[in-house]
Amino acid sequence: MKTVTAHITPSDQAKHPYFYMPFDVPSGTTRIDVTLAYPKAEDCIIDLGAFDPRDQGYPTGEGFRGWSGGARETFFIATDDATPGYVHGDIQPGTWNVILGLYKVPESGTDVTVTINLDSTARKLEPQPARTFPVRHQAGWYRGDLHCHTFHSDARGSPELLHQAAKQAGLDFLAIADHNTITQRRYFHPHSSPDLVFVRAMEVTTGVGHANVYGVDDWIDFRMTQPSDAHVLARLAHEKGGLLSINHDKPTIPWDYDFPAADCQEVWQSTWLAWNWISLERYQQRLASGLKLSAIGGSDFHQPDRLLPEGPLVLARPTTVLWLPELSEDAVLAAMKSGHGYITESPGGPHLEIRSGSSVMGNTRASITELDVLVSGAAGDRLSLIDATGEIASLVIGADQWQTSVPISPRQFIRAEIIAEASRPALIAEFTAALGGRELPWQLKGADLAEQPIRRALSNPIYVGAEHAHR
Repeated sequence: MKTVTAHITPSDQAKHPYFYMPFDVPSGTTRIDVTLAYPKAEDCIIDLGAFDPRDQGYPTGEGFRGWSGGARETFFIATDDATPGYVHGDIQPGTWNVILGLYKVPESGTDVTVTINLDSTARKLEPQPARTFPVRHQAGWYRGDLHCHTFHSDARGSPELLHQAAKQAGLDFLAIADHNTITQRRYFHPHSSPDLVFVRAMEVTTGVGHANVYGVDDWIDFRMTQPSDAHVLARLAHEKGGLLSINHDKPTIPWDYDFPAADCQEVWQSTWLAWNWISLERYQQRLASGLKLSAIGGSDFHQPDRLLPEGPLVLARPTTVLWLPELSEDAVLAAMKSGHGYITESPGGPHLEIRSGSSVMGNTRASITELDVLVSGAAGDRLSLIDATGEIASLVIGADQWQTSVPISPRQFIRAEIIAEASRPALIAEFTAALGGRELPWQLKGADLAEQPIRRALSNPIYVGAEHAHR
């Protein structure tokens, strides 16, 4: 057993958001147990993780052995198993590091103690899970949630419970983006199937911004410290063939890095009333600046330790709906990148489709003089058409199955929104009922419920003009 102590101060936090506590591991070690002790409080939260001797410093491609943020104070890593969030496998001899994330440090500082136990009992060397490639050979609209969590990071619920929740919601695909780790694949790789395709994801989580990397089996280094590190993140994701999406760019965790070469932006996270109008406004500004950026949505649902009934604050609120030639992870990733889809409030939410001639959502067209719109499930609500200048048309949706053609001449792009009008009282009632008498969350005010427009669905744009930047 080894004990390492340190007194961490706000000056340490100001110098670097991560604090390393090295320890030596001899050859033949098959299991490492680590315990962190400190006076956890509202103003004192220390994150926890580990790197092995292969870590070369940011950005490293090797050496990551786990991260649990502030969710755990203990973990183990063995050749055959590991705590959720930590990577089992070969234990390299040499200098390892416990990494502490200095999330909140009180003015007086805090004492931390790390206790390390090493064991050399003979154990099997278990391989990492192999990716599977399920396919449903049928074209059509498919529904999924692109942002959720298990107990491999800071949720209480298991991957098995999240799987049940996705089946209960009737989803076709699901991206599990646990914070700064990829160990959820231990369950989701072997359980991906044509009935429910699991998409590889990781949420890069820092104190000043979150982003999802999709379609990458490898861990991506999250230890960003400079605004320009956003460009490093984009390079790492793209070099591995993945997609990068900027998450929930709104209070309380806006994106405060440089804006990188992102493929997508999470425009809608959780219920619409969770400040998503700010994310949408920032997305609109980026489109108007000339970026080609796909809009996606995800619940950011943290699966609890029980299966919840369907409602406005659970998995797949909102739902991302994509047109796919087949249901497979590769097809989902391609549609996310191209923008051939829309976001709706729930798995049964309104359908929203726009096209101009043969050009569908995500396409670029030299000019547009007329837009075809297809909506279902939103009678009495309002359709808003928006280009780089703002709203250019507004129409009442006249029937449950509704089609129209609108003469327009948009600038740079055209996209559509369904805004609740006839459905608004029921949506507000559903939201307040789900709170169960609790106060409004997220510092919402009563005026927000009374006055803030509620979007029920958002389309991806059709772009106008010969060229568009793709970031």
